[in-house]
Amino acid sequence: MRDVLSPGADPAILAPPAPAPAVPKIRMRGVRKAFGPKQVLDGVDLDVAAGHSVVILGGSGSGKSVTIKCILGLIQPDEGVIEVDGRDVLHMSRREREALGDRIGMLFQNGALFDSLPVWENVCFKLLAQKRITRARARDKAAEVLAQVGLAGSVGDLSPAELSGGMQKRVALARAIAAQPDIIFFDEPTTGLDPIMGAVIDGLIVDCVKRLGATAVSITHDMASARRIGDTAAMLHKGHIVWNGPAAALGHTGNALVDQFANGEREGPIQMELRK
Repeated sequence: MRDVLSPGADPAILAPPAPAPAVPKIRMRGVRKAFGPKQVLDGVDLDVAAGHSVVILGGSGSGKSVTIKCILGLIQPDEGVIEVDGRDVLHMSRREREALGDRIGMLFQNGALFDSLPVWENVCFKLLAQKRITRARARDKAAEVLAQVGLAGSVGDLSPAELSGGMQKRVALARAIAAQPDIIFFDEPTTGLDPIMGAVIDGLIVDCVKRLGATAVSITHDMASARRIGDTAAMLHKGHIVWNGPAAALGHTGNALVDQFANGEREGPIQMELRK
């Protein structure tokens, strides 16, 4: 039966309630961190939506790595709030932090593979260390994950020293996704790769993140990579997030700091200090 409003009644009474705003997967507010007299983070505010890929940009020493280490709990900020799924990570118990760590994957800048272990053990290192998988099953699991990054299962029996730089990076990506994390951090994923292999790695990152439905946070100096892997981008400068917007807009954001950095221009508000 159709609802009929009496004269003078407020239509809003029958309107459905507005949906509650989504809780960010990662939320940072007023995060500050200094090392001695050097203020690295000076009130960082950042939201990362669930299932989105965010790229953090900034010059060398701008605090990109410190930001990630604060989220991971490797560095304790001096001030501020950091939440994952609405929970304060800075005051978690050891058990709670370990449980959070189980949900996180990490691709390190230079791969950081264990030279003494074969590829299959590298890929399943976390699962084996936590006794979540048997060694016999780990070999099959490694082959499955290697296939997701375009490598044959036979690669699992090789040592990292037998791999090219691009293959090492793919193995590192396989390790980052092997435990099916819902948050993945990528530290300079294309460093040391030629432009074509960099694009290949970026494509694999996008595919893997989408397949897992994961939230991704990357730091990079590679603007082409940032546009390929990021839904949004945020730029750190002098301890603050000075811009946050679509990654596709990098280079023509209208923000002089961001556009100078993204376009690699010598002239602009960012002045490089050269030692004489």
